Amino acid sequence: MRIQRVSSKWAKTEVILQNRSLAPYIPDTRKYDYSVLNEMLVLYETVYIKPDRGTYGCGVMRAERRNLILTPSGAENPEAHEEENAEPSIMYILRYGTKAHAFQSMEELHQAITGRIKKRPYLIQQGINLLRYKNLSFDLRVLVQKNPEGRWETTGLLGRVAAPQKIVTNYHNGGSLLPVEELLAEHMITADRSSMIHRLKHLGVRIGRQLVKAFPDMKEIGLDVAMDDHHDLWILEVNTLPSLVAFKLFDDKSIYRKISRYAASYGRAGFGSSSLSSRRKTHTRGR
Repeated sequence: MRIQRVSSKWAKTEVILQNRSLAPYIPDTRKYDYSVLNEMLVLYETVYIKPDRGTYGCGVMRAERRNLILTPSGAENPEAHEEENAEPSIMYILRYGTKAHAFQSMEELHQAITGRIKKRPYLIQQGINLLRYKNLSFDLRVLVQKNPEGRWETTGLLGRVAAPQKIVTNYHNGGSLLPVEELLAEHMITADRSSMIHRLKHLGVRIGRQLVKAFPDMKEIGLDVAMDDHHDLWILEVNTLPSLVAFKLFDDKSIYRKISRYAASYGRAGFGSSSLSSRRKTHTRGR
């Protein structure tokens, strides 16, 4: 059974934006070039620059536009806007991994970015001020699968907490995995947490139904969802080859059993009776 994978973030974003009720969940996202970088930094002050095709947060950068007020001595002083001799100044910062570089002009920033992306297609996305857990940013992974009856169903939710000084939350980039309920407990009462979890599950199903209109053989998706200070939801990207093994780490083993059963039903490699038979043969040969 064919499982359709779509590696282009831009292609998936365009399909979601065709649905008026889903479009508000997508942060402003555009193809990278100098003029777009300049315009979006003026609009949002922080943007993420990510490869159109890529996983695990590899290649992601964050650019920031900072308005500084300098005193006559040249020292930064946020309160100095009331002083007659204070001079406004703009600084640009580029972050990736745990590194940060400062630039005095857009041209220098753009040059640094293009030096890293070469000629590969990249996107720019509006920066979202993520909620934090113990002073570390986090986002949420929503796993949605086709069930054996062929309907979309949200089968897993987990939280991803960024490692210190990292700009991405991915587990493969040093992030930590935690239950969604634990992350939301610092920000919501129990009733609001239950309502939010219901919203996340419903959103995942709606995205699956929209994407399958353009990609009819899609069987599973992983939504990376940000939540801002107002508890609004933002879909950062959609992965069509989502990691399933992460859900194996949680105490409730029934979640992973269902995920595995659904994956086997639509023929994902590594799941199902054929995979079990193969593992048995390997084990027998080793005895």
